[in-house]
Amino acid sequence: MKRTRAFAAAISAVAAIALAGCGNGQETGSTPPEAPASQEQAASNAADVTFAQGMIPHHQQAVEMSRLAPERAQSQQVKDLAKQIEAAQGPEIETLTGWLRDWGAAPAPSTDHSSMGHGDMGHGGMGGMMTADEMEQLEQARGAEFDRMFLDLMIKHHEGAVTMARTELSEGQFPAAKQMAQQIIDTQQAEIDAMRGLLAQS
Repeated sequence: MKRTRAFAAAISAVAAIALAGCGNGQETGSTPPEAPASQEQAASNAADVTFAQGMIPHHQQAVEMSRLAPERAQSQQVKDLAKQIEAAQGPEIETLTGWLRDWGAAPAPSTDHSSMGHGDMGHGGMGGMMTADEMEQLEQARGAEFDRMFLDLMIKHHEGAVTMARTELSEGQFPAAKQMAQQIIDTQQAEIDAMRGLLAQS
């Protein structure tokens, strides 16, 4: 019971972090069309573009992984975590896509299985991306096996996103993108801690 309460508290903390930043992310995503394009372009640099182009497929894969949980996971805690991940990253994908459009930058690469990353350096260096084989194995897993595989892969996936976000903080200049990067670090690091706690219980 203590571990369950501790996990619930951790998830509540993560949810609070996500809600605190969600309004900022979505608000940012809705305002660029109203701002002059020249101002948007002047406020962004190559690092911002790289961040958006990389984080979109990275988030898309996390959402794809999370959508497998309702029918495959045994642990309700894993199901709840997957739902939370999908709810947080879906709106960020929309915001990032809008920024690329407003900046006149190339769209993000596809997350189709045939073009998925190979190990940690897939998709041009995006850390933590699953291979097509790993995704297929996750799709085939059920119950406790799915739970362990999901947690292991999502921890690695989140660690890659945190690394990408830290690069944006140090090299980017678009204020809203840097704000999202910090939000990703805060939220996903908290989720990493929660997932490690679940693995320790299994």
